[in-house]
Amino acid sequence: MPSTPRPLRKLGFLTIGLFDEADPRRGHETTLEIIELGERLGFDSAWLRHRHLQFGISSPVAVLAAASQRTSRIELGTAVIPLGWENPLRLAEDLATVDVLSGGRLNPGVSVGPPMHFDRVKEALYPDTADAEDFGYGRARRLLDLVRGEPASGFSGTEGFEVFSDRVQPHSPGLGSRLWYGGGSLGSARWAGENGMNFLTSSVVKAEGPDGEGDFADLQLALVRAFRAAHPDGDAARVSQGLVVIPTDSATPEQRAKYEEFAARRLPRTTSPQGPARLLFAPDLVGTSAELAERLHAHAAFREIDEVAFALPFTFAPEDYVQILTDMATHLGPALGWKPGV
Repeated sequence: MPSTPRPLRKLGFLTIGLFDEADPRRGHETTLEIIELGERLGFDSAWLRHRHLQFGISSPVAVLAAASQRTSRIELGTAVIPLGWENPLRLAEDLATVDVLSGGRLNPGVSVGPPMHFDRVKEALYPDTADAEDFGYGRARRLLDLVRGEPASGFSGTEGFEVFSDRVQPHSPGLGSRLWYGGGSLGSARWAGENGMNFLTSSVVKAEGPDGEGDFADLQLALVRAFRAAHPDGDAARVSQGLVVIPTDSATPEQRAKYEEFAARRLPRTTSPQGPARLLFAPDLVGTSAELAERLHAHAAFREIDEVAFALPFTFAPEDYVQILTDMATHLGPALGWKPGV
């Protein structure tokens, strides 16, 4: 473990973009306003979480296309797109299009595995091919190859008045180096490294120790090291850490009470692995920026990364997000050695 933490180089945030079913535009507009605020505050990146058949953003790529026209500097990411819902060829076209529109600011994060509640949705999603679909790493590999310019067709050239390409168009040359894999297991970390992706590690990891237990920070550190050991860039390979971090420097007493109650309500799930997958959750961090910086500097995984995308709690009000993001940018970030972008 390094004797001192790395200075924080990139500060980002993650939001889910909740909305009211009766007024979905307001929730999407609020999400765009939060991204605009992030740019004004100097954040390096804003990330959207993906939610299908829920009252959260189901199409982050479309929302980020809108965000790309309302911002000029901040990087725009997805954390993450579940590829079980996607056709890699069509997704590659959408990602490349938004990357071109954004001027090369898109950071697509993806993951693999069957869609949630697959038995209940498969007739709508894959009515004819549900049993034949590959939900493993091969699906991510297809996306990687297509984004990086590998052939998608055996035909190119002119046919009548139309000109055809054998690779995805538009082709955005830098996008292939900005693809991220969101994983919580050692196998996922190694696969992402072996395939030259960047790695997103969040507030959920798999308890894979010999006894099935373990400290969250130590398990997350093992993921970071396994990823970098497998990556061609070694220790320079990019890792972004996502934890729920809530600074309270300028919060009202009512906001502080709400934040502390939120964290306390979720704390029991952090004491032992949950469910058949044995998922271990990180405690939410609430406190002043000085307190949070001290806790993060003591966090084994945080000490070896220099990029973060702190997650905004899902159910808070827009004014809470304004306060949290403002404190992150003006107090917590500088306490971690970060300097705002311009």
